Amino acid sequence: MCPPALIPLGAALTGASAGAAGTALAASQIAVASSAIMGVTSAGLQIRGQQIQANTQRKVQANASKVERQRYLNEVSSLRTQQAQEAEAVAQKLQVNKTRAMEAQSTAVVAAGEAGVAGLSVDALKQDLTRKEALYNQSVNKQSKMLDVRRELALRDAGLGFTNNMLRINRPIEEVDYAGALVSGTQTGLSTYSSLKE
Repeated sequence: MCPPALIPLGAALTGASAGAAGTALAASQIAVASSAIMGVTSAGLQIRGQQIQANTQRKVQANASKVERQRYLNEVSSLRTQQAQEAEAVAQKLQVNKTRAMEAQSTAVVAAGEAGVAGLSVDALKQDLTRKEALYNQSVNKQSKMLDVRRELALRDAGLGFTNNMLRINRPIEEVDYAGALVSGTQTGLSTYSSLKE
């Protein structure tokens, strides 16, 4: 089988009649034109399909990224709100403890005075109450620090989760393969040409 470009030359060299050569030439030109149209159409459809797919993937990634950012901000906001609430609870506990310690000292001083106890005994009682207040405050502050450490770890984990999710969402998008589409279109055209020549 001759390549399409050599068909007219082959017809001229064989010395066939002008009418037969003209009919063969017309059929050959139709086959070449049909195969070229099929090849170009196939390549164009592949390219357009790849463009649509890439654009769709970009839109999906943009939407998923937006949702992930909002999810992360909500998670961080929730953790910070919990942290603020815990800090407020700690402050309230410390204030209640201070008030109770002051009341206990006042009650102890009055009771000691009514009992006729004074001097070093009253001072020792006040110091004991102050020591108990300090121990309680130390315990509350230690618990608060542990909660802060836990919260910071949760915030770090939230940040890592956000980064991993964004990397998963925003994988590279395959660009349009113009060369591959042209090769595939050419193959389709040649296949069409072969079918028409048989």
